[in-house]
Amino acid sequence: MAVVLAVGLIVSPAIAQQSPQAAPAASSPVLVELFTSEGCSDCPPADAVLEVLDTRQPIPGVQTIVLSEHVTYWNHQEWSDPFSLDIIDRHQDQYVRHFSLPSPATPQFVVDGTEQVAGNDPPKLAQEISRAAATPKLAIQIADAHIAPDGSVNFSVKTAAVHKETLVAAVAENANQSQVKGGENAGKTLHYVAVVRAYKEFGSSALDGRPLRLSGSDLQHAEKDDEPLRLVVFLYNSSNSKVLGVTEQPLTR
Repeated sequence: MAVVLAVGLIVSPAIAQQSPQAAPAASSPVLVELFTSEGCSDCPPADAVLEVLDTRQPIPGVQTIVLSEHVTYWNHQEWSDPFSLDIIDRHQDQYVRHFSLPSPATPQFVVDGTEQVAGNDPPKLAQEISRAAATPKLAIQIADAHIAPDGSVNFSVKTAAVHKETLVAAVAENANQSQVKGGENAGKTLHYVAVVRAYKEFGSSALDGRPLRLSGSDLQHAEKDDEPLRLVVFLYNSSNSKVLGVTEQPLTR
């Protein structure tokens, strides 16, 4: 099936197999997180929308930086999602409290930490992305990002002086797929982009350019997959979850 975005673009999920397109330098970055699970039958269409955003960058003037974040609470119906992480459950719980939701659910899009959109509403998602792009963000610079021989990811981050903000780093696989053998998606081959394999909060004290590190143990699942990786870093206001700046960079081994 085609995926329809509010900008009027109709594209096939097959584009997820293409290489990500570089957004123009003047584009405003917007973080789009998708909470998803291989145990959720409603999630594959939302996964496909995320692929469109990542590979086609279809919204003019916007650099959409995406993260596919797999939760664990669906791992009980004949299938365990191999990409699910406990820390993603805790991260989504933060949004549950922020948005005063009764419980976590999938699929759920969160745009710049301030707006949540149901996974079956691409037009509203495109609208919220465009709205978020109109808000200026802090410039963030990633430096010296690389995968060390011991499997750790080393990098540093610089941005303007801030207070009460939290720096987050996520290492994500550019693309991956899974053949689901049980649960609601049994028999399907599911495709993903920007699959989070490590997620860590560093706090505001890490914004002065000092060396930062995600250990090899943090990345053990990604190392097994041996897929190309990207580093996504973002800064959010701990009092209201608003993303103040976001950027990404490919990682080399």
